[in-house]
Amino acid sequence: MRIWTVLGAAAASMLVLAGCSDTPSKDAGGTPSSGPSSAPTGGTIPTASNPTLTPLPTPSKPWPTPKVTGQPASDAPLAQRIRFAISKQAQIAAGKAATTTVKCPGIENAEEPGTHDLTCTVTYAGKSYPGKLTIDAKQYSATYKFTSDSVPIARAKVVDAVRRTVTGAAKVTCTMDDVAVVKHTSQGISCDVTTTDNAVQPYRAQISGNGQVLVTKA
Repeated sequence: MRIWTVLGAAAASMLVLAGCSDTPSKDAGGTPSSGPSSAPTGGTIPTASNPTLTPLPTPSKPWPTPKVTGQPASDAPLAQRIRFAISKQAQIAAGKAATTTVKCPGIENAEEPGTHDLTCTVTYAGKSYPGKLTIDAKQYSATYKFTSDSVPIARAKVVDAVRRTVTGAAKVTCTMDDVAVVKHTSQGISCDVTTTDNAVQPYRAQISGNGQVLVTKA
């Protein structure tokens, strides 16, 4: 009896030690946890969008005719009256009143009966261009004709014409000085129009001999 008691106690001791073991059993149904893991976060990267611009107002009135001063009296010398007429036409074509001079060597003899073919230089706001003047003078009357393949134009007048033509324009940029002299036989003036969608579109402004502006898409 005493021997069985000792053996039983020893077996119980072994069972207690086995139950307290830290070694995982091969027959365990689960696997050791590897700890918490961070899952990738979803979502989309925002894309840049073009800002919507405010459209320029369309001009409601025609481009104003500039007021040209300095008109000579009706009985002033013919040369003086012709020079003023050419100067006035240049300023009206440009769309802006500015200092204008007209030099035509030989014009002082324009009242002599006959036909006078003269070469002139017109200077508008510091910009010069050539022209031809033909005077047909009679004893009590005279007629004249001035022609040139160039014409002065103000940038503000060109921009105004583009705004009238292009709907939805938010910005107009024309490649020219504030005042320019252009050939009305050339391809015209290049202008870029920025639309309300922030897109840039090319246009071209053709200037006629009397200063009219025709805008077309380039």
